Amino acid sequence: MDKIKILIALLILAGASSCRNNNTVPDIIPKKQWYKGNLHTHSYWSDGDEFPEVILDWYKTRGYQFVSLSDHNTLAEGEKWKAIPADSVYQNAFNAYLATYGLDWVNYKIESGQTYVKLKTYQEYRDLTEEKDKFLVIQAEEITDKYEDKHLHMNATNIQERIDPQGGNSVSEVLQNNLDQVIDQSKRTGVPILPHINHPNFFYSISLEDMYSLEGERFFEVYNGHPMVHNMGDSTHISTEEMWDLINISYIEKKKPIMYGLATDDSHHYHKKGKKWSNAGRGWVMVQADTLSAASLINAMEEGKFYASTGITLNTLKFENNILSIQVAGEPGISYSIDFIGLKKGNSKTSVLKSVSGINANFELTNDIEFVRCKITSSKLHDNPIENIAHEMAWTQPLLRLQE
Repeated sequence: MDKIKILIALLILAGASSCRNNNTVPDIIPKKQWYKGNLHTHSYWSDGDEFPEVILDWYKTRGYQFVSLSDHNTLAEGEKWKAIPADSVYQNAFNAYLATYGLDWVNYKIESGQTYVKLKTYQEYRDLTEEKDKFLVIQAEEITDKYEDKHLHMNATNIQERIDPQGGNSVSEVLQNNLDQVIDQSKRTGVPILPHINHPNFFYSISLEDMYSLEGERFFEVYNGHPMVHNMGDSTHISTEEMWDLINISYIEKKKPIMYGLATDDSHHYHKKGKKWSNAGRGWVMVQADTLSAASLINAMEEGKFYASTGITLNTLKFENNILSIQVAGEPGISYSIDFIGLKKGNSKTSVLKSVSGINANFELTNDIEFVRCKITSSKLHDNPIENIAHEMAWTQPLLRLQE
């Protein structure tokens, strides 16, 4: 028996040595996973038209792993009573809410024929809906400010304390003042907080020059699912995608960190669906992180380890040895166009450097290229589109050449 024990011990040691010699990653190190989430959502706490827990359940049952409810200039804390509109759509929705959650959960009263419901706080709806390693609720705020007639909105994801709009003497100053507050809170609390600029073409409020001026901003919405945000621009305004590339050209010249692009719902309307409503399910991010936690997700996003989508899923997104590799999770009968968009040295504008039809493609980032990103377009129509964005799409983050 002792000889058997000795033999087993020797085999274990030999295996451990082999792992070290072959640089094998031990199984105890967590493997990165892809997590689907939406970082821009509204509820009855501001101008959304549904209860927070109902919204979270909608996302949870449709395969999302994390969601931020980012109501305007407020956090879901303290006491707030919501008057339910008289419209039968909302009255029926309240009755469904009451039937689903019951009197032990729903606190309501009727005064002079008007129904009022006490809204659940972040702590309450988080505790109800969260599931460890399955579904995460992240506290957020949409800091909603203005300069003259310009609408200037910024989300702060994983915020710890409400931030009041700071104002300023110009569009860029307002944005920077609010951004500085988010950065300062993160430093003061030691908690990672992700700020991102919302829908720059909303009323065409944020210009390219305003985006150029920002210090400390790494994220903005290349796609927003609200019907009034003009992702595509118009005859006198550029699209958010073109803006994205021009921002990064400027940032690279100034040796600033590159800007990453998000897709979000900006959902407000949960009972009426269509092109003129701001509905859930239009845009999201897929983040490759160690764990389903706010810190892990934000750290991964700050490293650019995510992509934005309006319907397309990727099986493979890998950047090794300066080669970007893409594999789409293809659907039967659907075709895909994979475009590698980048900036060649000496040029002032980006261009399509390579285009592939199919689900597999790769691109080598050579010395003559400043940066590259990938856009995948599907032949599949979006089931609830806005503007003239008819087909499902996805965008990877821009990549710089790694030094060898």
